[in-house]
Amino acid sequence: MHSPKHSPRRFAFFAGLVISSAALAIAPLARGQAAAAQGITVTAPDGPSAYGAPGSFSQSRFSPLTNAYVLPPGEIYTSLIYELDVVHYRYPDHILTQEVEVGLPYRVNLAVENGLESYGGTRQEGSFSFEARYAFADWDKIPLNPTVFAEYRIGIGHILHDEGAPTPGNKFGPEGFDQSEYQPDAVETRLLLSEEFFGRIECALNTFFEQETSGDRGREWGLAQSIVTPLVFPETLKAGVEMQFRSFSDRFSRGTPYNSFVVGPTLAWKPTPNTRLDISPLFGVNHKSPTVQGFLVFSYLFGAGGPEAGGEAPASTRNR
Repeated sequence: MHSPKHSPRRFAFFAGLVISSAALAIAPLARGQAAAAQGITVTAPDGPSAYGAPGSFSQSRFSPLTNAYVLPPGEIYTSLIYELDVVHYRYPDHILTQEVEVGLPYRVNLAVENGLESYGGTRQEGSFSFEARYAFADWDKIPLNPTVFAEYRIGIGHILHDEGAPTPGNKFGPEGFDQSEYQPDAVETRLLLSEEFFGRIECALNTFFEQETSGDRGREWGLAQSIVTPLVFPETLKAGVEMQFRSFSDRFSRGTPYNSFVVGPTLAWKPTPNTRLDISPLFGVNHKSPTVQGFLVFSYLFGAGGPEAGGEAPASTRNR
């Protein structure tokens, strides 16, 4: 019987929905208070500015693989993220993530995420996450604008397959893996670095470390990097490249981790100031990497185009 374990996980899911609804309710008030306090107005096709940052860095997600800086106070970022992992030694993974993040004063963001999974004919709700983000200073006050990120992920669904490549004692798929166990909870921390160079080259670098709190104590660390530049002005279309290295091990494989590296192009299109579509087809470069790791992200920013709340106006207003 799994009901004793499942009940608190369902409670966490509904609690997250309540938090999301509350964020939507209080955001207009927070935005109004911050605007009254600062009285700074910056308008631009690239979106609102957070504490003097360019609009492209003032969003929850810089690209499908990376995050950068924070949202302006009172802004709400929502997104749907589809991920496809094609791996040569098992069925492909299909993951749909729903994300809601709200910007608060003092360079603080709070967010919730809900992940849906499909693998080998099985579809389920996989996990629910609570997230927080904090930027140490207004934009360009500290080189690379360091921002810290923390996440607690609650495993809701069953384990559909193990991480890493198969071994003689560990087969993949419904016929070779015990799918009766629930996904373990996990804690993740990230350091987000981001900067704009020469007024048109935008970069984000994330380092991350994740530790499962139960089960086989899976541990993952790595880094992701994205570099993009505008193709047209105003900046409605951007293109670039992104990459990710990750190393995974559990308590049985600490000395022989599963290392993978993917790299590929990324494209971002903003049909309106509030909406954005990101596409990233990434390709593995070693045997343990996914053959293809594809991302499709649609996001909507509530409050885009409103007054900046929080910092000094940027020195350049080319894309603010």
